[in-house]
Amino acid sequence: MAKIKKGDLVQVISGKSQARGGDRGKQGKVLEVLAEQDRVLVEGVNFVSKHIKVGQSYRGAKTGGIETHEAPIHISNVQVVDPKSKKPTRVGFRQEVGEKGGVKKNVRVRYAKKSGEKL
Repeated sequence: MAKIKKGDLVQVISGKSQARGGDRGKQGKVLEVLAEQDRVLVEGVNFVSKHIKVGQSYRGAKTGGIETHEAPIHISNVQVVDPKSKKPTRVGFRQEVGEKGGVKKNVRVRYAKKSGEKL
């Protein structure tokens, strides 16, 4: 089971600080998880400029210029934010018994650990 999923609120924990033009400390929602590359796309983090060649659309309007959009960052550089304290926290898993079609089945459930908590 993945520790970070699409829709999670995460915080950037490494890189340049915001005072130096970086993204460390910023929080954002995960837009996409690229599991094969171990990267995540986070809303409002790691903006890059993309130069688009000038062309014409069907109606004759000019297109092109410089666009900015989010680029993926490595999954080890972000940490899930605890919904209660709004601070970054570690993620744990516990076994719970769930029912599926009347049959009891062990289910792994993801939860946010408190700092200093022991299992």
